[in-house]
Amino acid sequence: MIPTYFGKCKAIFIETIHKLKGSDKRKALAKIAKSLGKGGQSTVAKEFNVSRNTIRKGRFELKGISIADAFNARGRKGVEVKLPNLLEDITDIIDTQSQTDPDFGTTRLFTRVTVKEVRKQLIGQKGYTDEELPVTQTLNNKINKLGYRLQKVQKAKPLKKIAETDAIFDHLKKVHDENKDKDNVVRISIDTKDRVKIGNFSRGGKSRNLVKANDHDFGNDYVTPFGILDLTSDHLELVFTETKATADFMVDCIEAYWCKHYLHTKDTLIINADNGPENSSRRTQFMKRIIEFSATYHIKVILAYFPPYHSKYNPVERAWGRLEQHWNGDILDTLEAVLGFAKSMVWKGKNPTVSLSENVYETGVKVKKSIMNYYEQLIERAAGIEKWFVTIDPKTIRNGGLYGNNSIVS
Repeated sequence: MIPTYFGKCKAIFIETIHKLKGSDKRKALAKIAKSLGKGGQSTVAKEFNVSRNTIRKGRFELKGISIADAFNARGRKGVEVKLPNLLEDITDIIDTQSQTDPDFGTTRLFTRVTVKEVRKQLIGQKGYTDEELPVTQTLNNKINKLGYRLQKVQKAKPLKKIAETDAIFDHLKKVHDENKDKDNVVRISIDTKDRVKIGNFSRGGKSRNLVKANDHDFGNDYVTPFGILDLTSDHLELVFTETKATADFMVDCIEAYWCKHYLHTKDTLIINADNGPENSSRRTQFMKRIIEFSATYHIKVILAYFPPYHSKYNPVERAWGRLEQHWNGDILDTLEAVLGFAKSMVWKGKNPTVSLSENVYETGVKVKKSIMNYYEQLIERAAGIEKWFVTIDPKTIRNGGLYGNNSIVS
């Protein structure tokens, strides 16, 4: 017996055997059992606290028969095996209610829904039953692995909330849900980033190379990026301007993007924006240009704005966070450096399309009140939340005579 052979060394012997792994351990146990003779397998199993199946496998391996350690086949299968669409459905619920870090310090998203609310919406919207969904802790782990942070983050909370905020978010979700599976619809998110100061100035961050910046950040050279995030294809387009990002500049960028990617192939465009001063639905020049764009290319345009103080729910804001991370720690002392860093940034595994607009736009352009009163008759605003949802139908515009012999627009 083992105690007879080893006496006080038994514990050391057992410890040494257990330090072996896989096939080596099984072979060693099988050799010991074989040397003990009859009843050796049971004795080894008892003394070493292993299964007799382990020893049997070792005996086969001693004969040259290979046995694979299928560790990945052990244990219970993940819930996504049983429910293959679960992770996609969770993402669909959470993504429209997530925002980026207000300071652009990270690209991770913050969400305002709890695990309990996600579970409730999975049952109510996606048709799951309470019995087939995993327990709360498992659901929480899956959401964390998808990259969503569930804790309340004080710095990410909006400072204010207007009476229409909830109604605006509900209508946003309704518009997106109604159009997300339609082949003729394109959804884009637009926004202008704060002006980027060009010069030998520090932008924070760290660099592996020693870089020295001026001890002040005064300067007169700026460039402003305008972003178009195509939520249909995840493509990001950045257009920089050295002048102010006016309503005309924004619509020109949207028109150029449409002509380059979707001319004659799609007929509906949803634009998500933050209702800023130059692209507001009350900005007369912006609305005039968008209506003319709709009529010219025969496109139905839906302007779907985010409520005040909640602009960081706008998806393109996440691209600004990525851009800030990309060029922090470097000196943006020339226009070429700004454009170069923007081009080398990676978004969704691809580089964005980057260009510089050389057009000079006049600021303060307004449309006469009498003309805007006519334009207003050709568009449809959502009841109760008129400023945040506008539908522009090209058929209505043409029937209204905006373009033709009797047009008031020349």
